[in-house]
Amino acid sequence: MAKNSSLKPRSTVMTEGDARAPNRAMLRATGMKDKDFEKPIVGIASTWSEVTPCNMHIDKLALAVHAGVEKAGGVAQTFGTITVSDGIAMGHEGMKYSLVSREVIADSIEVVAGAERFDGIVAIGGCDKNMPGCMIALARVNTPGIFIYGGTIMPGKLHGKDIDIVSIFEAVGRYQAKKIDAKELHAIECKACPGPGSCGGMYTANTMSSAIEAMGMSLPYGSTTPAVSKQKREECATAGRQARELVKRGLKPRDIMTKKAFENAITVVMAIGGSTNAVLHLLAMARAAEVELSMEDFNRISDKTPLLCDMKPGGKYLTVNLHEAGGVPAVMKELLDAGLLHGDCMTVTGKTVAENLKNVKKAKSITPVIHDFDNPVMTRGPIVVMHGNLAPGGGVAKIKGIKKLQHRGPAKVYECEEDAFAALQRGEVVRGDTIVIRNEGPKGGPGMREMLAVTSAIIGQGFGDSVALITDGRFSGGSYGMVIGHVAPEAYVGGTIGLLRNGDIIAIDAEKKTIEVELSDEELARRKKEWKQPAPKYKRGVLRKYIELVSSASEGAVTDALD
Repeated sequence: MAKNSSLKPRSTVMTEGDARAPNRAMLRATGMKDKDFEKPIVGIASTWSEVTPCNMHIDKLALAVHAGVEKAGGVAQTFGTITVSDGIAMGHEGMKYSLVSREVIADSIEVVAGAERFDGIVAIGGCDKNMPGCMIALARVNTPGIFIYGGTIMPGKLHGKDIDIVSIFEAVGRYQAKKIDAKELHAIECKACPGPGSCGGMYTANTMSSAIEAMGMSLPYGSTTPAVSKQKREECATAGRQARELVKRGLKPRDIMTKKAFENAITVVMAIGGSTNAVLHLLAMARAAEVELSMEDFNRISDKTPLLCDMKPGGKYLTVNLHEAGGVPAVMKELLDAGLLHGDCMTVTGKTVAENLKNVKKAKSITPVIHDFDNPVMTRGPIVVMHGNLAPGGGVAKIKGIKKLQHRGPAKVYECEEDAFAALQRGEVVRGDTIVIRNEGPKGGPGMREMLAVTSAIIGQGFGDSVALITDGRFSGGSYGMVIGHVAPEAYVGGTIGLLRNGDIIAIDAEKKTIEVELSDEELARRKKEWKQPAPKYKRGVLRKYIELVSSASEGAVTDALD
């Protein structure tokens, strides 16, 4: 054995002994020398791609991580995995592949890590599904690892105001309602996304990066650092050095990703006003880490956690503003002082949450991004899990910015997102309606498309406080209003949402956490007897495999086997 074999718990099988001479021969071709075979090997999973601004700079971040690993006395090996752009895929068939990409990312990192026997892993993600995909893989492989967020985009500027990607989605609805002209629409389109980085509000990417930091699997402040900043590059170099330290200590992801760590993540998601997708992704990550987590944990924590950050959507500020105000550590400090966080949870720094926050000062900013407990944005968390005869398995809503927490109105039923969007364009939807978009669930879609185009059109047309939307699909982190997604069971497997008809009265009460269709049990049973499962929309390829394997949204929509 090499004298440093204690630092090589996995890679030793490739580098030690006469029988491994062929393995070493190939490793020499990659640049390794005799002395390198005594060093731990750290894999760097890069989601670099030119298909999206979220990831277009990650190749440079991977180089910074690589240098950090090498400087710390490790051998760095960078490999690639995929990404898709949620924003570019939004509103058409391409979005069916978005949630699928989470599983592909997780599987691909697991495959490479399993084959190449890395002693440690650093995973870098940008767009929405990168982060849970990377985290699922880190939990499965369970070798010392760190996650790095590619960083948030800077705001666009128009007419002296900050704008972002949701600004242009909502502008489409305003244009359709003749509230702005084509020239203004084009101006917003040209200024909304000024360069590299993930969508700028507290949408899914920034929500998940914040949750992962709160969980202790990324370095402090990394979840809000702008993509194009010296601080982000320095973070990457630090993470590379720290990965080698984690290998030395034998500190693994599942040592960090405990039930209490997930509770910390949920608490922070509520306090920052995060995306409803956090429910789906944290359930999936917990599954990979073999942690018992349920939708009811979200309600339990939401009920006692105030919303402290005034963030878009539904609020005023972008993630760069939160970073300037102290970032996620400033929010966590408030929560820890109030007794709402588990301070004894271990993190990738090698310190506990409480130790990391010891010297963090109370948030200070020229703008009131972070509120204190005496003046919260809301007295409870904004994410609510609802149940009722329309969603026995649950449905997920975000109630921030909603003036009326109850809605009762007739259903207007559409079999896909495109049909609902076309109906809004035709002026078919009126105040008081409940839009139902079904057959967009994990299996029925397949892929649980996000409905940002539809929800933005609702807001843009001025229906935000008067029209509700329910779906077995999902919502972008940029969506807001009385919108309930993840309805389970989904229509494809015979859920109640698949039995609805135009004119059925739907009653939603976000305070009581209920979602009901006003039909008798006998009528629902009669409709269920008449119901026939539709044929799968895809006969082969990755989407057909996904239909066959994926679980319910209430279980995280995972393709890994459920016990």
